[in-house]
Amino acid sequence: MAQDDPVVSAQWLQQHLGQPDIKILDASWYMPHESRDAWQEYQVAHIPGALYFDIDGISDRTTHLPHMLPSEEAFAAAVSALGISNHDKVIVYDGKGFYSAPRVWWMFRILGHDKVWVLDGGFPQWQASGFNIGSSCLDDAVLKSRAANSAVETAYNGELANAATFQTEFRHQLLWTLEKVKHNVAAKAHQVVDARVKGRFDGVMPEPREGVRSGHIPGTKCVPFPEMSDGAQTLLPADEISKKFEQAGISLADPIVLTCASGVTACILALGLYRIGKHDVPVYDGSWTEWEALPDNDYPIVTSAGS
Repeated sequence: MAQDDPVVSAQWLQQHLGQPDIKILDASWYMPHESRDAWQEYQVAHIPGALYFDIDGISDRTTHLPHMLPSEEAFAAAVSALGISNHDKVIVYDGKGFYSAPRVWWMFRILGHDKVWVLDGGFPQWQASGFNIGSSCLDDAVLKSRAANSAVETAYNGELANAATFQTEFRHQLLWTLEKVKHNVAAKAHQVVDARVKGRFDGVMPEPREGVRSGHIPGTKCVPFPEMSDGAQTLLPADEISKKFEQAGISLADPIVLTCASGVTACILALGLYRIGKHDVPVYDGSWTEWEALPDNDYPIVTSAGS
């Protein structure tokens, strides 16, 4: 485990399993069209001792946009309900290998907790390593996961919740808003990098969300999120990650901001950039789902056809 590297191996986690200051989170999440139930899958099979972190539940309840970053109060309440303290080392994984876990890694970091890592290769790598799998869910684990979601609801309702044991420190530099992105389209101070696959970025492949057009924000470049990992869904070495960005015409010496469809896969690029020493790259949380829904006159859309 290295503080300057964002991942740990399945072997490392196996050796440290059960230590009181190691907290494991299953942050699996899937698009609706995938017809997979992450909560159900967690209850059937998970890394021993893991708790379920619901990206959709632990989110901003004041917006129609999906799984946006919750308030500091809501996040602290949810994490406290999961039994996590500021002294703990948090290991996050997901059911695909590298997909939604980096989002939770980013959430912890933006709210001040640096002792957080993604399990390299995720649950598939854990399974492939032949390590033990929890096949039944303890009542305590179910209660904690549900309590975390309830704590968020309570925080947004303005009701008194149990005293938070987890303290947050919001890092504004890691979050970009719609206004910042719009300003940057003209100013071009930051290179905007989109993590969606090229077809969706170019506007020639449909978006998986119903009613959302494909295309991209003007001036944006594309580094599809699958390019951060190898065939085993483990994070590429630093030199290979650097090449992926440089081949897309991105200068690693200049400022970068990341976007995607709804703030999830952009965090995979953030994880890759962290490995090569760029630790403060912001994510545009609303991403394409927010930008695309607004009037084209003010928030123009670019496609490969030039429209």
